[in-house]
Amino acid sequence: MGYSYAGDAAERFLASYAADADPFPTDASREFPQRRHLREEVGLVEELFFPRCWNAGSLVDDPDAVGDRLDRLGGLFHTGVTAYDGVDAAATVDGVLDALPDVRERVKKDVEAAFKGDPAAKSYTEVVRSYPGVRAITVQRVAHELYGAGVPEYARELTEYAKSQTGIDIHPGAEIGDHFFVDHGTGVVVGETATVGEWTRIYQDVTLGALHFEEQEDEEHMLKKGYKRHPDIGDHVVIGAGSNVLGAITVGDHVSIGSNSWIVDDVPDHTRVIVAEHPKQEQKRRD
Repeated sequence: MGYSYAGDAAERFLASYAADADPFPTDASREFPQRRHLREEVGLVEELFFPRCWNAGSLVDDPDAVGDRLDRLGGLFHTGVTAYDGVDAAATVDGVLDALPDVRERVKKDVEAAFKGDPAAKSYTEVVRSYPGVRAITVQRVAHELYGAGVPEYARELTEYAKSQTGIDIHPGAEIGDHFFVDHGTGVVVGETATVGEWTRIYQDVTLGALHFEEQEDEEHMLKKGYKRHPDIGDHVVIGAGSNVLGAITVGDHVSIGSNSWIVDDVPDHTRVIVAEHPKQEQKRRD
């Protein structure tokens, strides 16, 4: 039996599209080079979130077309959810699709953060179509809804696909605040129990990870699951390239962490962290 969505997300998407204003693209007639996804879910999500950027401009004033995309996306979600036991598949998918117009509004804030946080960014359209951090957080925010609905395995499939496309590994369980920006992105890891505040900017090769792992007491060679092991990052935080923030620690608000830092203790608000003694480098003329 196929899945058919009966909620009001189509009408809410149309209202969201109508509210778009410059610098978000508002011309629905532009055509861009086509891109194909190995996971159809990702292509459908991108069309629903930014139809004017993905050659789906007809969606902005056609509730039937939006409804068709939702049915197709819901059918794929239903298949993915059904593959894992323990949830009511139809109710789960309904709830995730209901949430998507609000998720779109959050991703629009991520696009804004990327444009404002990168001097090289020329337009919101460029950010939507070209920035790996935007694709990664778009998929993660949708997968987070699935994760919260009790389907963490299927949610992980989607974020692992995003990682394969972007080099950015954000676990679907991570709680990410608004205006989140990963610049460049390759090698970024954000663990399952990490939380990130608003207006946080992360550069390449950053890990928000675990410092060590606890073992399950009643089973040999089994690591313990379901406990807090990743950091909490505050609002207005910048984490420089190559930095590792590890363990269940807290990084406060308005913190700047310099490149190649190793953070395993709490960092208070309004703090700048740098590597105090850089290795000395020598330059010798080659004859």
